[in-house]
Amino acid sequence: RWPEAKSGLICNQINLKKGLIMNYYNDYPIVVQDSVYNLYDRAIQFLPNILAAIIVLLLGWIVGMFLGNLLKRALISIGIDGLGDQLGLKRLSERSGRSIRVSGIVQWIVKWFFILASIIAAADIMGLSTITNFFYNDVMGYAGHVIIAMVIILLGMLAANFLGDVVKGTVKAGGFATANMLGSLTRWAIMIFAIIAALSELQIAQTFLQDLFRAVIAMLAIAGGLAFGLGGKDHARKVLDHVESGMSSRD
Repeated sequence: RWPEAKSGLICNQINLKKGLIMNYYNDYPIVVQDSVYNLYDRAIQFLPNILAAIIVLLLGWIVGMFLGNLLKRALISIGIDGLGDQLGLKRLSERSGRSIRVSGIVQWIVKWFFILASIIAAADIMGLSTITNFFYNDVMGYAGHVIIAMVIILLGMLAANFLGDVVKGTVKAGGFATANMLGSLTRWAIMIFAIIAALSELQIAQTFLQDLFRAVIAMLAIAGGLAFGLGGKDHARKVLDHVESGMSSRD
């Protein structure tokens, strides 16, 4: 009886496996068909979001380009580039080998502001919360610091060239021999302060920048004292000789 029972058990297991295999082959087309239908339904549901995101991106790019160019033309018409050239921006462009204009910088900022805004809106439409949070919190949040840092650098360059020329002309009119040195010193001092302020706005190495600021202040104080001392040595000698000759004539 044991061999018969064992053989019957084996036959039952074989039949069970055959049934499972047959069911698998019978259900396989249905499973594949259901998967394809589900994928198709999801694609149909997601397709409007994709089209809307593409439209938003195109609109952001078009609006950014249009408003950027419009604002650039408006700034050119009021002569903002000429004012920048008078303050030394043209000289900076010649030194750097690139055309640097106030209107061009403003155009670039406006264009990329709308492009980044459209990217955030498109990611939000598609439900990509990770990308939306990244652009909104990190990129857009830091973009404000970048714009302010660029404005600081631009104003620093303009102020450096303008005040450098003013100091140079004033010192030269006073008869000092170090007019060029003091003009260059003023120009570089303002540029260094502008760079430090821009890096501080970007939140880069703030502790190091504080130490660097103190060192620059000390260096400028020493350099300014030496420049005035060396440049005014002959002038001071003439004043003292004049005072001495006046006292001698009285005697």
